[in-house]
Amino acid sequence: MLNHAASHVCLCANMKTAEQVRAEFNRAGQSITQWAAAHGYPAYLVQQVLSGRSRCLRGQSHAIAVLLDLKEGYIMRGAENGEKII
Repeated sequence: MLNHAASHVCLCANMKTAEQVRAEFNRAGQSITQWAAAHGYPAYLVQQVLSGRSRCLRGQSHAIAVLLDLKEGYIMRGAENGEKII
């Protein structure tokens, strides 16, 4: 469970490959578009993250990669740029 009082969220789990994430979506019967909408991100950006077209260094692409366990990292709370935070 996430501590909403914290100034940042660290999601450090077992890392996955994009293929593993896609397989999980298939097993759950969930599309990438559905996941993106449920988490408040544009579907095209989730596609870019999963295809490797985004470097996922900052912003929404970074947050998507962390949420999908593609990389370890922090999602900063109270981001100045209007970033959606889980």
